[in-house]
Amino acid sequence: MNANLGAGQDVEAVNTGALLSQAREALERYHEVYVDDDGALTFQHGEVPCAVQAMQLAEGLVVLSLTCVVAWDLPDEPAMAVSAAERAGQGMFGTLGVVHTERGMDVTLRYAFPAEGLAAEPLSTLLMLVVSTASQLRAELVGD
Repeated sequence: MNANLGAGQDVEAVNTGALLSQAREALERYHEVYVDDDGALTFQHGEVPCAVQAMQLAEGLVVLSLTCVVAWDLPDEPAMAVSAAERAGQGMFGTLGVVHTERGMDVTLRYAFPAEGLAAEPLSTLLMLVVSTASQLRAELVGD
């Protein structure tokens, strides 16, 4: 049984590694991309740091997960939280998250999608739609 588990993990590693390679190729059209020790891709879009990870949710379902840190340490004001919540409902590409911390409010944009089989050009277009949304939201929240 452990041999089968090991083989399944190997297939998963190959699948997620291949998808991350495709994502890196797609992102390098626009950004300088770094590969972290855990295999995640990181890059900066304007003032917005972003990370891409791949995971296999089920056999035949490998997804990319893109997380952009839109803003951090914003004033924790009800009007700002309401504005972020309203903006979250308007987006097609990503889920906006607001975390309240001791230093204020942090805002992230996350988007996960099945990307296996996408060519570099459509994959880069999809990724750029998400990170462009994150940068636009940052400009609205912090006035960059």
